[in-house]
Amino acid sequence: MTIIGNVLLIISFFALFGVFHSFLASNKVKRIVKERFPGFLPFYRLAYNSISIFTFMGFWIASPKPDVILFDLQFPFDILMLLPQFASLVGMIWTLKYLDGKEFLGITQIARWKSGTYSEDDLDESSELRIEGPYKFSRHPIYFFTILYLLAHPTMNLFYFLFAVCGTLYFIAGSIYEEKKLVEKFGDAYISYQKEVSRIIPFKPVLRLIITRLVAK
Repeated sequence: MTIIGNVLLIISFFALFGVFHSFLASNKVKRIVKERFPGFLPFYRLAYNSISIFTFMGFWIASPKPDVILFDLQFPFDILMLLPQFASLVGMIWTLKYLDGKEFLGITQIARWKSGTYSEDDLDESSELRIEGPYKFSRHPIYFFTILYLLAHPTMNLFYFLFAVCGTLYFIAGSIYEEKKLVEKFGDAYISYQKEVSRIIPFKPVLRLIITRLVAK
């Protein structure tokens, strides 16, 4: 297959995964599950995560890996690239402190179902609007730190470049889609949050911080 054919196939695989992933995450699908298979709803999040992992692995394995190097940074620039990667890993760990990992994975939902406290009104997740830690700077800090990690790579081949670009575009599109659900759930509180804090890249809070420091001087 030609390079262009490989590129189109890789993009198609990742686009298909993105559409499939977002479709399963939609409230419409969850409501259908609630109506037709209510007993399965507490297990939906865990099943969703499992399906996402296996489908992503399948697309990754099936995708062609053209042997084309776009760039390969030499010393000391390759070492310098470790700084943003390290910062992104620290940022991810920081963000995880403000997330309920068991809720995200779907374990807490099953525990609530076993204890008889599970509420179908929350569909498959129970969450509250918390504007703390990294969420004061970015509404989607996990997306921001992941994008930073993906792009700060000292060696970039064609497959990894397409993966990074498709991943970035997916995070941007996914954040827009996700925020529609968050506005539906939290209403004016989330709309106010959107006005104060940047979607992914923390432009607004950083700009306010710089202006505040300059005025203080």
